Amino acid sequence: SVPFLIRLFPSVLTKFVFLNFLAFPFFVDFRRPELLVSNTISLSLSTEPGVTVGIWHTVPGSRGAEAQGKDQRWYEEALADAHPVIIYLHGNGGTR
Repeated sequence: SVPFLIRLFPSVLTKFVFLNFLAFPFFVDFRRPELLVSNTISLSLSTEPGVTVGIWHTVPGSRGAEAQGKDQRWYEEALADAHPVIIYLHGNGGTR
């Protein structure tokens, strides 16, 4: 009966296999990454009309002192400099 139920309700498969409705660690505001990871800011990218992707930009420890107290504009300019950018894709959890 389980395969039949999964066939009828594919969202059940998505919810219980991938567990994307859970945000771990619990009770953490992922919109404020500076509380979790130093030298980090939350940004949004518009990839195509109607699609926005949330990202965290974390500068390396070597630029940590320079990043202290800077605003969003500084982080955006830091993305545009000649330093390499590493993209980390965290998986299917639905949170950063």
